[in-house]
Amino acid sequence: MPSVELTKDNFEETVTGSEIVLIDFWAAWCGPCRMFGPVYEKAAERHPDIVFGKVDTEAQPELAAAFQISSIPTLMAVRDRTVLYAQPGALPPQALEELIDRIRAADMDDVHRQAASAGSTERG
Repeated sequence: MPSVELTKDNFEETVTGSEIVLIDFWAAWCGPCRMFGPVYEKAAERHPDIVFGKVDTEAQPELAAAFQISSIPTLMAVRDRTVLYAQPGALPPQALEELIDRIRAADMDDVHRQAASAGSTERG
C-alpha cells in the first residue's frame, strides 16, 4: 500500500484509527527528504498492515509546528496513539526495517505503565 498524504483534516483520524502509523515529515526542496522518499515507499509496500503517512511541512505548517518539527526529514512512529519514536534524519533501508521490527515488538502494556508512572512522578 502506498503512503498516505496526511493533512490537518485527516491526521487525527488516521493516527487514532490505526494500530501503527509511521509519519515522514518532509518538504519537496529537501534533498535528504527526496533521497529517503523511495526507501519509505518501498517499506510501505513491504508492510501493508502499517499506515505510512507523509506530512509536507510546507503545505501543513500547523502539523509541523504541533510536533515541533525543526529538522527534516523527521520520522515519527506511533503505535496505539503513543509516540514510540521521533528522530530527524533519513534512515537507510536496513535501519528503517529494524525500527519497524522494534515498533512491532514493543510491549505496549509496559509502555503505557511507564508513561503513567512518569506522569505520576511529575505530578508528585
